[in-house]
Amino acid sequence: MLKKFKLLVVAVAVFIFLTLLWPIIIVRAGERGVVLNWGAVQGNIMGEGLHFIIPIMQSVKKLDVKTEKKEVAVKSYSKDIQTVDAAVALNYHLDPSAVNKLWQEIGADYESRIIDPSIQESVKAATALFTAQELIELRPKVKDEIKTQLFNRLSGRHIVVDDFSIVNFDFSAEYEKAVEAKQVSQQGALKAENDLKRIKTEAEQRVAQATAEATAIKIQAEAITQQGGKEYVSLKAVEKWNGVLPTQMIPNATLPFIDLTK
Repeated sequence: MLKKFKLLVVAVAVFIFLTLLWPIIIVRAGERGVVLNWGAVQGNIMGEGLHFIIPIMQSVKKLDVKTEKKEVAVKSYSKDIQTVDAAVALNYHLDPSAVNKLWQEIGADYESRIIDPSIQESVKAATALFTAQELIELRPKVKDEIKTQLFNRLSGRHIVVDDFSIVNFDFSAEYEKAVEAKQVSQQGALKAENDLKRIKTEAEQRVAQATAEATAIKIQAEAITQQGGKEYVSLKAVEKWNGVLPTQMIPNATLPFIDLTK
């Protein structure tokens, strides 16, 4: 019984030593250590590697400074008072040189206290500057506006914005139906415009053809009038002649189309 008691005492002593008196701290890759003296944040920050602390008096809070991704759903309104259900994603990391200030000013729950509200407010402020149609057509510009808003809100909180993306914009069913109807109307108007252009072009072609034919007829009529019709009749006969001379001659007849006086 005494032996078991001694073993228990030794186990408790080892546990206390390991938890309270162990002087070695390991900060892993992508982490920074915030040093606390009796719970008070100190100015020095532990980098990656092996560090020694003063047991009981000192403790270390480890914070991850690698890039993190945060996705948030935001309900907002456009400039023309359309409901916008946005899904956005923020890539960010903690400022490695200011994790001690972050811990002192905000604490471990910086996501719920700082990042989430900043995303909500930034998206709402940005979407209010654009109409629903502009949110769709000017998406890169909307993204830049939200990112700028986020940068301004988080830069003084020791949180660095790496990138921001709009995952999706959803609108009310009524608005989507209105957009679809507008697109159908625009397509119909475009088709009608193209048909009108085609009809106009065809009409112009017919007018040009009729004008050419009328001009040709006028020229022929003038030729008939000016020269008594002799040359015109000869021209028409030549156009119809197959190039073969007649094999039988009418007595006292002359060959056609040969003018020996010239």
